[in-house]
Amino acid sequence: HVQLVESGRGSVQAGGPLRLSCQVSGDAYSTYCMGWFRRAPGKEREGVAAACTAEGRTWYADSVKGQFTVSRDTAENTLYLHMTTLKPEDSAMYYCAGDPRRKTDDSWHDGFWYMFWGQGTQVTVS
Repeated sequence: HVQLVESGRGSVQAGGPLRLSCQVSGDAYSTYCMGWFRRAPGKEREGVAAACTAEGRTWYADSVKGQFTVSRDTAENTLYLHMTTLKPEDSAMYYCAGDPRRKTDDSWHDGFWYMFWGQGTQVTVS
């Protein structure tokens, strides 16, 4: 049984940083690849970043390249999203997701390809 629990929600001023965490419990293989997604009110869910740690591959949405960094601490079984220079348009509910399957350039950002999801954590930038 896999559970993903996000933490790090917060309200920050524009230009500030914030780090989100996603604690993973259960079968580590089931979260071979993990991603961060976000959904702002009135907008579709957007794949923000993903990492398949064993392969050393990471992906980022164009909108956050150079601004966000995804990392995974395998010892702690935790996925992180380091966000810097936050903008009001980064305000959204952020979700972490995990899946046992490899990802490609075409699939990493599609939530359809992730089996396990966290409950989400709110980020508000003003």
